[in-house]
Order: sequence, then C-alpha cells, then structure tokens
Amino acid sequence: MALWASACAHASYQGGVYRDAEASYHMGDLGPEWRRVDVDADTDLAFEATSLDAIMQVNATCDPSLDIPLSSLTNHLLIGFTEREGRTEETLPFAEREALFTDVEAKLDGVRRRLRLVVLKKDGCVYDFALVGPPDARFDQARAGFDAWLTGFSTP
Repeated sequence: MALWASACAHASYQGGVYRDAEASYHMGDLGPEWRRVDVDADTDLAFEATSLDAIMQVNATCDPSLDIPLSSLTNHLLIGFTEREGRTEETLPFAEREALFTDVEAKLDGVRRRLRLVVLKKDGCVYDFALVGPPDARFDQARAGFDAWLTGFSTP
C-alpha cells in the first residue's frame, strides 16, 4: 500500500509538461532568469527570478464535484495578504475557457507586493497561477515572463 501511495504522489516536469496523479498540463518557456524552486506539496511548480525579486507558481486541484466561483477561488489565493488595494478583475478567454485575471497590491508579512493571479476551471480541475513581485518596474519585467509562461499553457 505504501508503495502505491508513493507512486501516486510522484510528479514530473520535463519538456514543459507537468504530470502527477491528479493532472497533466503544458507550460510555456521561461527566460534564463527564471530558476525552478522546490515548494510545498500545495504547489505543482514554482520559479523565481532573484534579479527581479519575483516568483511565479502554478497548481492544479482536480475534484469534479466542486463548483466554486472563480472569485471565491481567487480570494483563497489572497489569504495571508493584508492591506489589499488597487484590485482589478477581468474575466478573459484562456485555454478554451474563461478565467479570472486579478491584479492587486498587498502586504505579505509587512512587505508590499504586487500580484497577478489567474484562476481557471477546466475538465474538473482548478488551475491557479500567480506572479508575486515588487510594486515597481521589476514586476513589469517579471510579468512579461509570466505572460509568456501562460501563453504556452495547455491540457491534453
């Protein structure tokens, strides 16, 4: 039984394709400033660009029985952030569905950060993407990489 559980927990990321027991998806290419980082079990993939003081992540959670609105899923991503301001939301086409794109500035542990969040529901899964960085020109540079990363997103 333990061997079966460890086999199901195994995840791989090769050639831009992420696979685990729950989901499989492809992500776009990142520039050389982005380096993959290990994160907790609640995040599939994360990358950081130390020169930009930014991190991006993606996670998929698959449970077809859940039907939670995109705005509620986005609010869940903001837990722990305080003094939120300048929030804008747009529902836009993404990966043959509609996704909620949210931009906001907030503090995390007293440090002001800028966030770009994208939440998508597709084929019984929720995909959440986040870019977190400083509220200055470095965020715009990081966002270019994040947008390219998103452009390459697809599911089988």
